[in-house]
Amino acid sequence: MNTNKSVVVVGAQWGDEGKGKVIDFLANQADVVSRFQGGNNAGHTVVYGANIFKLHHVPSGILNSGTLCLLGNGMVVDPLVLVEELAALEKRGIDTSNLRISGKAHLNMAYHKDLDKANERLLGERKIGTTGRGIGPAYADKVMRRGIRAIDMTGFERFRERLAEILPLQNRILKEIYNHKGYDINELLELYCPALEKLGPMVTDVAQLLIENLKKRKKVLFEGAQGALLDIDHGTYPYVTSSSTVAAAAATGSGLGPQYLNQVLGVIKAYTTRVGEGPFPTEDHSEAGEQLRERGNEFGTTTGRPRRCGWFDSVIARYAVMVNGLTGLALTKLDVLSGMDEIKMALSYRCRGEEVKNFPISIEELKDCTPVYETFSGWDEDISRVRRFDDLPFAARVFLEALEENIGVKIELVSVGPDRSQTIIYQDSKLESWIVPAE
Repeated sequence: MNTNKSVVVVGAQWGDEGKGKVIDFLANQADVVSRFQGGNNAGHTVVYGANIFKLHHVPSGILNSGTLCLLGNGMVVDPLVLVEELAALEKRGIDTSNLRISGKAHLNMAYHKDLDKANERLLGERKIGTTGRGIGPAYADKVMRRGIRAIDMTGFERFRERLAEILPLQNRILKEIYNHKGYDINELLELYCPALEKLGPMVTDVAQLLIENLKKRKKVLFEGAQGALLDIDHGTYPYVTSSSTVAAAAATGSGLGPQYLNQVLGVIKAYTTRVGEGPFPTEDHSEAGEQLRERGNEFGTTTGRPRRCGWFDSVIARYAVMVNGLTGLALTKLDVLSGMDEIKMALSYRCRGEEVKNFPISIEELKDCTPVYETFSGWDEDISRVRRFDDLPFAARVFLEALEENIGVKIELVSVGPDRSQTIIYQDSKLESWIVPAE
């Protein structure tokens, strides 16, 4: 029997599901919070009272004093951005001394951002719609065995030697393919030296820290970024991110075996959004889609880009359940649907004359899919102060019960507002031990 006190939190749509709010809520009882993939292309917004925190690298647990926060080996870390993020948190009185960085994590360098943006321009109409943060090129260098790792930040000479090995090829690519002037090594060393001094002491063996805490039955929260439909293997390729965003990556991206993963909580919005290019079957171009965007404040935490909005999609939700092995759901932004005359939910797709209930592998097939909707009555009540399922409007309860039935996984909690307190916990939730301190 698995007795580990661990929860993996992952996105179950195209990202931007409100994971920051859910993770912050659970992290209040966590001993350790660990990120395991992605970089500063992810953005988690956490609202606590009048305070709004926008986090990019740093796990949401940083807001809880005493919580150990880890950046796993599966991440790509931008040292310059991370230093700025830590400085901004410290300026607001947040203690960042509990942050640790895996020595095996790769660094996202200045030239990676230039490569990212130049490649998007080269693709033209076929662009992926990346954030331009250099994530893809950083992961590409990792796979090509020409990356710089966090362990290389622990000594100036070590960093200089590794950069000297790699920069000539990077400059050749920039100059000959993208007509970029390239980088001078001394200028880069001067630019990164303050980051090495700040971050070098934080570099350690994250996997060993995790094992030690799990063996002591500490509560460990694994924080995912992006969402299942953006996974490099299982997402809507090529319109995906460059890392594995599914729950299994919590093990490989942290240096653990899968036996250490216990519950898997999928965060899912009461409607659907996505940023960037790619097919989106339930996207709504009418006034309803615009209402969802404005009411839900659907603009990217990292880029500020307006998100594409549409109705809840049961097909991609069931797919997320399968590829993540979800044991429960955290449903967010139910309050955004208040005041809508009617609410739609896609139960299946109509594709090339046939009804499709499983998510297509082919991106071309997905482009031809149109949603088969069930329509639900809306509600006018303000639900932001509701804290019990039974106190929700009848129409809201009907919608949630249908959603749960169509996905096949139980809802554990429902968010009815951005603040930590605006959360409904189901009575039989397996997360109770994470919410109420043990006696």
